[in-house]
Amino acid sequence: MSKILEDKIEIKIRFNEIDSMNVVWHGNYVKYMEDGRESFGEKYGLHYLDFMKNEIVAPIVYVEMEYKKFLRYGEKAIVETKYVDCEAAKLKFEYTIYRSCNNEVVATGKSMQVFLNTEGELLLTIPPFFYEWKKKWGFIK
Repeated sequence: MSKILEDKIEIKIRFNEIDSMNVVWHGNYVKYMEDGRESFGEKYGLHYLDFMKNEIVAPIVYVEMEYKKFLRYGEKAIVETKYVDCEAAKLKFEYTIYRSCNNEVVATGKSMQVFLNTEGELLLTIPPFFYEWKKKWGFIK
């Protein structure tokens, strides 16, 4: 069985996140995934500032989202973020967004980031700081 690192964060749906149909606008779910990545980074020591300090940027190159239910203004949701290990120089996460009051799944998603140097060149090998992070959490022996 492979190691699993996950984090959960609760968010409150704000008025400016709903659309004319009185539900959360679909694009905001991608923002919730971002909230999940930030919370994950705080919990496991993988902050965006760590990337910047190591002169690395990690842009999103792939997002997948499946909408199952909708959220409304005033509700609370839980964003569960799981790190997905891979051998390539990529950062992958899977997400499940739940309605907080009843744990009903409202959306699932995935994202992938690649590593670039400050000149915008794609890195084909894992950056040293990320290698050390993977080692710390048992993904590399």
